[in-house]
Amino acid sequence: MGDYIIEISNVSKSYTLAHEGKEKYTTLREEITRKAKSFGAFRKPKANPELSSTEEFWALNDVSFNLKQGDRVGILGRNGAGKSTLLKVLSRITEPTRGTIRIRGRVASLLEVGTGFHPELTGRENIFLNGAILGMSRNDVRKKFDEIVEFSEVEKFLDTPVKRYSSGMYVRLAFAVAAHLEPEILIVDEVLAVGDAQFQRKCLGKMEDVSKGEGRTLLFVSHNMASIQKLCNDAVLMEKGQVLFHGGTQEAVTMYLNKNRQGEGNWGHRHGNGHVKLLAIGLESNEGRARNEFIMGEDVYFRLRIQFERDVQHLDIGMNFKNLMDETITHITNLDSGYELSGREGEVKDILVKATNIWFTPGQYNIDIGIVGQDKEFDIIENVADFQMIQSKDIHRPGIFPSHVKVFTKSIWEAS
Repeated sequence: MGDYIIEISNVSKSYTLAHEGKEKYTTLREEITRKAKSFGAFRKPKANPELSSTEEFWALNDVSFNLKQGDRVGILGRNGAGKSTLLKVLSRITEPTRGTIRIRGRVASLLEVGTGFHPELTGRENIFLNGAILGMSRNDVRKKFDEIVEFSEVEKFLDTPVKRYSSGMYVRLAFAVAAHLEPEILIVDEVLAVGDAQFQRKCLGKMEDVSKGEGRTLLFVSHNMASIQKLCNDAVLMEKGQVLFHGGTQEAVTMYLNKNRQGEGNWGHRHGNGHVKLLAIGLESNEGRARNEFIMGEDVYFRLRIQFERDVQHLDIGMNFKNLMDETITHITNLDSGYELSGREGEVKDILVKATNIWFTPGQYNIDIGIVGQDKEFDIIENVADFQMIQSKDIHRPGIFPSHVKVFTKSIWEAS
């Protein structure tokens, strides 16, 4: 038991939700009569059970897992899965309804903009305040002060009350304080998304240094799977307040992505006028079997079903292939293949697309689809499907592919 820096045992957290019922329609006379009868009644009126009700909601339900010092754990799950509630319980912002948590070491948490800051105090004063909360002496904070200010890039506003900071400035200073004041455990939620892209990369690099180089424990919530895979050696997948999986990062990410692509309702961001609409997409092997795992160099078949709400000529359907860093690897479209596509109002078409010789390096890939034509966007969908590419046995390559390599090209070597 003593080997663990965090022990979470059967932790549950419930909230009471109040619901307002639908009030029965009354006439003006009835309303005046009801008010008149209440005059002189100094007791509190009884609640009408038909007009209000309460519901017990379990944000966490019997959550258990343990972490060792130096573990770098990604917390995955859809919105409402219980990720943020778990971090708030671990940060002692809220108490669990039942269950026990044992933490050995100082905890620095960054769960929302300005966590732990007093709005009336200046940036300088809040640095020392946070250090005191973490149990550090003033001299210890002073030794780290210059590093914190340099990292946060808010030196010009250091003696300004933080209530006047922008959300980005808040996050810069809050993260700098949390990461530099040497906590044994660093807890970070999605709040980094508030910062610009350059600062996000800077924060990810610092978290990597803190966790890998200095051996501190990291709990990191993010919907960016590339960041999770880069930083974390372990992951917890949550759903409806429960732990669905606890284990290797790659396996957890794969489970998360596969659950998110089950049906049209779970596709990513979508926009367009809807005059032509994607109804379904499926991935198949050359035998016509449904699959989402393919070997490098193998042909991949995509079966699309689209519906026409208007007569449309010269339709352009494009498929964008992205890795988990959200980088586009390649793009295909029917126009590049010389395939003309049109449809009439009410028509539904099934289209089979064959992508040949895909030599992506091993990993997880996502697909965006865009249906456009005549300078109009009909249906644009992000992350509509995903698939896994695994290494071919024909490739005699020791170890794994470098992270900067996106596409593999076969070559023939011979002496001349």
